[in-house]
Amino acid sequence: MTTVYDVPADLLIKRVAEELKKSPKIKPPPWANFVKTGVHKERAPTDPDWWYVRCASLLRKLYIHGPIGVSRLRNMYGGRKNNGACPEHFYKGSGSIIRKALQQLEAVGLVEKVPKEGRRLTNMGRSLLDKLAHEIKIKLQKQIPALTKY
Repeated sequence: MTTVYDVPADLLIKRVAEELKKSPKIKPPPWANFVKTGVHKERAPTDPDWWYVRCASLLRKLYIHGPIGVSRLRNMYGGRKNNGACPEHFYKGSGSIIRKALQQLEAVGLVEKVPKEGRRLTNMGRSLLDKLAHEIKIKLQKQIPALTKY
C-alpha cells in the first residue's frame, strides 16, 4: 500500500492542492490577497493559488505529525526575519492563516478536532492522501522504470 512517505512531498502537495481547488467549501478568504504568511516575510505570496497549497501542506503535516495543534504548526511555518544589520531571529508563522485553513478542512470533513491534543486527519482525509500518493507513485514508475522494484 502506498502512503505519503513513499512519494516526493512537492508532487503530493501540488496534486492535493489541485483536488482541494475543486471543493466549493475551500476558498481563500477575502483578505488572503493582502496578507503575509508570517512576520518574518517581507511580501505577500506571489502564487495566486497559495491558499490551496497551504491547505494541502497542512494535510500532509497532519498525516505525518498529527494530532498537532496550531501553535506547533506556527513553529513549522515560521522562519528567520531579516533585521538588516542586526542579528536575525526566529519568528512564528501566521496563526490566523493556519486556523482558517484548518476550519475549512474541517468543514469538508478531512480534519477533526481532538480535545486537548489539537487536530488530526479523519479517515476520509487519510484515504484521500493515500489515493493521490498511489496515483503519483504509478505516474513516477511509468516515467522512471527503475522505480518499479521499490
